Amino acid sequence: MYYGSSVSYDSKAIIINGQRRILLSGSIHYPRSTPEMWPDLIQKAKEAGLDVIQTYVFWNGHEPSANRYYFEGRYDLVKFLKLVHQAGLYVHLRIGPYVCAEWNFGGFPVWLKYIENEYGPEEWEIGAPGKAYTKWAAAMAVGLGTGVPWVMCKQDDAPDPTINACNGFYCDWFTPNKKYKPKMWTENWTGWFTGFGGTVPRTAEDVAYSVAKFIQTSGSFMNYYMFHGGTNFGRTAGGPFIATSYDYDAPVDEYGLLREPKYGHLRDLHKAIKLCEPALLYSEPIKAVLGRHQEAHVFNYKAGGCAAFLANNDANSHATVTFRGLKYYLPPWSISILPDCKNTVFNTARVGAQSSVAKMTRESSGFAWQSYNEEIASYEYNDNSATITRELMEQINVTRDDSDYLWYSKDVKIEPNEAFLKNGHDPVLTVMSAGHALHVFINGQLSGTAYANLNNPKLTFSNNVKLRVGINKIALLSVAVGLPVSFSCVSPLSWRTFPYTPCLVAGK
Repeated sequence: MYYGSSVSYDSKAIIINGQRRILLSGSIHYPRSTPEMWPDLIQKAKEAGLDVIQTYVFWNGHEPSANRYYFEGRYDLVKFLKLVHQAGLYVHLRIGPYVCAEWNFGGFPVWLKYIENEYGPEEWEIGAPGKAYTKWAAAMAVGLGTGVPWVMCKQDDAPDPTINACNGFYCDWFTPNKKYKPKMWTENWTGWFTGFGGTVPRTAEDVAYSVAKFIQTSGSFMNYYMFHGGTNFGRTAGGPFIATSYDYDAPVDEYGLLREPKYGHLRDLHKAIKLCEPALLYSEPIKAVLGRHQEAHVFNYKAGGCAAFLANNDANSHATVTFRGLKYYLPPWSISILPDCKNTVFNTARVGAQSSVAKMTRESSGFAWQSYNEEIASYEYNDNSATITRELMEQINVTRDDSDYLWYSKDVKIEPNEAFLKNGHDPVLTVMSAGHALHVFINGQLSGTAYANLNNPKLTFSNNVKLRVGINKIALLSVAVGLPVSFSCVSPLSWRTFPYTPCLVAGK
């Protein structure tokens, strides 16, 4: 927040320096863009009519190993916050420490392994200890005496004075757990994260409709998740199977370019909402039925007059409604905003912003590629880089997430009298793994590959392998494709990445 600002809340809204505010916010995660991009991203958010920039604090980026702290480069949180302040915007800081955010291990440092954000589902699963933790986290946060309200999203039983908030594609249905708390929407998903295999875009019209519907039902804080998604640099993508791109179909794309018409359409929506702000913050909405799926929400101004939101909640059919003696045409699944209860200044389904489509162009000069064969990992009993064990070890416990790869090697001796050498039926190698991908090498040659997916990270490799008389080296290259982001990953069974049964070689 601004230095020296007084921040509180009542049932209508967040109060800054004694004044209620309709706050429109957008998520920009500082580590998902470069410091050089930050000023432009913040300026584009401001020009779109946003009041607030929301960001997580990524613990595993700031403390990659115990007691070793890092606040430079993309992790220069202080610089990012100062830039937001200099632009005249507020900050909604989500400190976690668990962030989810499709970030590796949900933002927890792997060395930790064994105030809360999005904890509600886990509390329900854990029971009484989870409720106790929620109360402790809230008390700890309030006890810091920061002078600003604290928020718990997806936490229906957030203890007073903490505000519980909503996440989702639509939050008009949401009601705070106490009448004296404002209605807040901490994550309005502008699209969806990209798993390997595709994305789920969301139209500008639908995002605008969801915002208008939230505001017309007394919502006063709304945050776009994401406003700029950015990039999962390095190995920060969680998952498993979350792609490097965190574009999210956001109004500002992965590279900092405007995504039209989404950016322009939402900018125009924000202007219309701000025209109604005095009425929205002064009175409760008066609802009037205009048809089977049509309704009006009317807000009165203190000085007289009113603002109205006319909604057509029919997803398939347009409607013509009569409001205060005048007729209004409403496209399907749309809301019209009338700051003076008469003139329509914005409709969520009518896009006036310019559309833009990215086009790929062929590069005149071809790319030059070089390749080489990497030697298969080998070990000796006196090799310090290898660990000799009688059983398979869990991958992350060995790598400490310093690498996505781990070799498992085993020498298998084949005697001349093995039956499969005589009947020509090659033995079958079976490996079952908790994830995420596996490359199998027999005597230095690739024998096969198995990989899982976003919905089911476990895999099974089962294939015939060529073995010869004498010593055969079976080498398994286990691959991790991002650690789980779910809070329940503190359970050892849910975040493992390794072959979890003995490798079986069966021959006839």
